[in-house]
Amino acid sequence: MTAAPDEPKIMLTIFLKHDQSQNIDSIQGTLAERAWWERFPPEGCEIVSWTVAMGLGQIVTLRLPPALLNRVNIEIERSAWGVFSTEFFPTYDFVPVRERLTREWKAKREEKAP
Repeated sequence: MTAAPDEPKIMLTIFLKHDQSQNIDSIQGTLAERAWWERFPPEGCEIVSWTVAMGLGQIVTLRLPPALLNRVNIEIERSAWGVFSTEFFPTYDFVPVRERLTREWKAKREEKAP
């Protein structure tokens, strides 16, 4: 399933917490066996960011149509479980909101200025 360019999108942040009982060779070997790097994220999902937080794991933020949420979940279950523990958080881009709020705050401040 591929999304139409104008289809509404959600953002999803996924914490892939490292299993510290495994070393990097073991982790990478398991991910390779499961074709993680080809399977995740599923087609139709855009990677917004993918960060390594030392001591925690990886933090992935995806932008995707809501209809693909189940595919993301299935690929995590199929490919990442046993390597990472996972947490999922619906997220949104706050930068445009912050910019609007800053403009509004400045405009109000200017109205009150003598």
